[in-house]
This record gives sequence, structure tokens and C-alpha cells, in this order.
Amino acid sequence: LCNCSTVGSASAAECNGTTGQCPCLEGYVGLRCESCAKGFYLEQRSQQCHPCGCSPAGSSSAQCDDSGKCQCKVGVTDLKCDRCSDGYYRFNETTCEPCQCNNHSKTCDSLTGTCLHCQENTEGNHCELCKEGFYRSTHPAHACHRCPCSTVASTGTCRIQPHETAPRCDKCKTGYIGPNCNQCDNGYYNSDSICVRCKCNGNVDPARSPRVCKPDSGECLGCLYHTAGFHCEECEDGYVRDSEGTNCTKKEVTLVPETREFTTSAPNASKATSFSTAVINSTLSPTTIQTIFPISSSDNSTSAFADVSWTQFNIIILTVIIIVVVLLMGFVGAVYMYREYQNRKLNAPFWTIELKEDNISFSSYHDSIPNADVSGLLEDDGNEVAPNGQLTLTTPMHNYKA
Repeated sequence: LCNCSTVGSASAAECNGTTGQCPCLEGYVGLRCESCAKGFYLEQRSQQCHPCGCSPAGSSSAQCDDSGKCQCKVGVTDLKCDRCSDGYYRFNETTCEPCQCNNHSKTCDSLTGTCLHCQENTEGNHCELCKEGFYRSTHPAHACHRCPCSTVASTGTCRIQPHETAPRCDKCKTGYIGPNCNQCDNGYYNSDSICVRCKCNGNVDPARSPRVCKPDSGECLGCLYHTAGFHCEECEDGYVRDSEGTNCTKKEVTLVPETREFTTSAPNASKATSFSTAVINSTLSPTTIQTIFPISSSDNSTSAFADVSWTQFNIIILTVIIIVVVLLMGFVGAVYMYREYQNRKLNAPFWTIELKEDNISFSSYHDSIPNADVSGLLEDDGNEVAPNGQLTLTTPMHNYKA
């Protein structure tokens, strides 16, 4: 009996009469076609031989195990060894080569080799470039560091030149200068770390001044056209705005033809001389009049009055009032003290006693008590006061008259 496999042979009843070899189907071998041929594996569920299908480029042999997994080369993976492993890409359609990512990524596209997920601020097909806003240092590690360039003052990108240790910003924006675009250009000043254009109302010449304005405050330098002020917005002393309000022109003194009395006194003269404005106008030129009598124009008076604000005027008036009140109080106090002094002087009684050999005289110099009683001055009971104000001292032995 042939006893051929019903699964692996073409006919179970026919076999070689001499050797007994059964006619095997593709993928089956053995005398009775009971085993899988090379490149085939027995599928457990169906108990049939299936081809391994290993990739010739990715597998090391055509044989696979009972699960159908092929033996893959280095850098190749998957069941049939037809896909490159992570960190490898298919090179020239035959082999898998390691990804070339300059140690900044571990994965790349398995077909093109383009690096994926570049690390450490790098980019490019092989992570060979620094991202925008970063530069590659000269350190042996060639790491990418952030550019010291603000996006407000520059494009934010920079590069380091050969034989240099510090990077330079690629391009500064308008108003900024310096290797790192951190300085204000001429015509700009620093305002809260931002370069702002100087506001000088067009009254400065950048060609004449080293700087249009101070770089820290913005105060304009070298005001032209007779202007002054922080922003060259005012006219110099002696100049006023023209009728259009644009240019500063010199003040002109004009004489008003009205009758006024001007009094002048010569150094050696005892009398003042009065001149009429009409007479002066008819006999003297305006230059001579200004020389003799310095007259200020109405514009000067108005501008001088305008310089004193209402608050300053009130302060001046209040100060004058306080000074006057203090002076009056001082004067009243001085008068009061003087009168008190006089009263005390007049009301203070004093006596003069004149001693002679035969009598004692008392004289009163108090104006308020001309008839003062002097009887109490002597304690002797025998004292008498004469009608004429003299005091008579009587003792047992002598009589004294005062």
C-alpha cells in the first residue's frame, strides 16, 4: 500500500512501485509527503504547509520557525524581515542602514532615512542644523544654544563666525545697533528697554550732532532755528513764533504813538525834565528813544505776565500779606512794651534822704504822689510833719527838722 498523505500528496493511492514515493504537492516533502519543504512551515490550525515568504534582502535564510517568523538580519525586523528596525532605514532597496542623525535622534523614516523628532534644538534631515533662534557653539559637543538676540530688536537669528567665540545677530531692526542689537541707533533713545525715535520736532541736524538726543532720556541735543526745550518745541529767549506758528523769529519792538510823560533825571541835575511822546517821536529816532528810555513792548509784557501762573501770583500775594501782618504785630508789640516800660518807670517811687548835721531831709521824686505821707519813714513817736512838707524829728535831747 502507498499510504500517501491525504494533505501533502497529489494522490493518496498512487505511489512509485519501486521506491514507494508518493507524488507530493508544493511545499511538502517526504516519502509519503507528510513534511513541509524548506521555505515552508506547518500551520497549526489547518495542519497545512505554508510558504515562509521571508524577504531575501532582510532575512539571513529562507527557513522560518513553526510560527512562520523568519530569521532577520541586523537592523531588520518584522515577521517576514521586510521592514527596517527603529534607528535604521532602507538603503539602496536592499539593506537597512543606521539612521544618520548626528546623535540628536534615534529614529528616522524607514524608507527615506529622514530623521524624526530631532532633539537638543536641532532640525534638518539628519538633525545637522540648529533651529531658528539658536546657534551651534564651537564647543566639541557642537550643541545648539539660544541666540542672545531679542525678536523685538532683531530677527532673532544669529550665527558665529570662524575664529569667534560669541555670536552676532543676523539683522537688527530699525533703531537698533550692536552685535546683539541691544543698543539704540542715532536718532533713537531707550524707553523701557525699547528704542524710540527722538522727538525733536525737526529742529535738529543729525549730521552736526554726534547724537540727536540723549540715549537714556530722549532730551534733544543741539536745537536749531532758535529753538529750545526738552523736545526743541519752544523758542529761545528773544524769539517768538511767527504768524503760522512754525518758525521762531526775533522779537520786534514797536512804539505806540500815544501821549505819555517820561521823566528823566540827569546825574548832576536837581530838576526832573518831562518829555512828551509826540515831541520825542518828532525829534528822536526809535533807536535813540530805546537807548534813552528802555521801553518794553506789549508782547514782552504779555509774555512776562504769562510766565507767572495764577498759583504763583496767589503765593506772592499771600506771602506779602503774611509779611505785613508780622510787621504790624511786631510794631504793636514794641509800642506796648515801650508804654509798659514808661508806666513802670513812672510808678516806681523812690526817695532821697539828705543827712545834715542838724536835720534830715526827705524828697520825693514820684510825679504821681507829690504829697506823699512821709510820716511812716521814721518810727519815732515824736515826729511831726510841718505844713510845708518838712519832717521834724523830735528827741528828748534834740529836735531835727526835715
